Amino acid sequence: MWADTLLIVFISICTALLGEGLTWLMVYRTEKYQKLKTEVEKQSKKIKETHGDSLDKQHKKKIEREEERLKNNNRDLSFVKMKSMFAIGFAFTALLSMFNSIFDGRVVARLPFLPLPWIQGLSHRNLPGDDYYDCSFIFLYILCTMSIRQNIQKLLGFAPSRAASKQGNSLFGLAPGQFK
Repeated sequence: MWADTLLIVFISICTALLGEGLTWLMVYRTEKYQKLKTEVEKQSKKIKETHGDSLDKQHKKKIEREEERLKNNNRDLSFVKMKSMFAIGFAFTALLSMFNSIFDGRVVARLPFLPLPWIQGLSHRNLPGDDYYDCSFIFLYILCTMSIRQNIQKLLGFAPSRAASKQGNSLFGLAPGQFK
């Protein structure tokens, strides 16, 4: 079981590195991405600096225009990334299918907690018995990939800056305090 667990962690690291390598080839090194990224960071800093100033009508309109430009640039940046994400998603689906068939029906780890009932179907997928502390390949792989990929992005410098991720990058393009 330990060998399987370590192998899955290794597979997760390798697929995360492969994914970031492909993303670098298809997105991060392109001139369009570099230009949009610097523009987003510049606008994020500009908006952050101007929020503390006086708030007359003209100043508010200027801030709103800058926020709108930032939102548009964030949308363009997401569109540039989306093309490669489809290709990478397709490749990883094939890899996941292959690894899933290799580890099918094998307990690869023992969980130190009992998963929530709505997660037990994933954590105990294709495993014999009713011991829900047993962990399937897919659950361990997803947990490892979620934690490892973000750290690899930070390590390689591909993670978005804090300023850019705080400004206009929320779900559905809405600002967090927009409806207060």
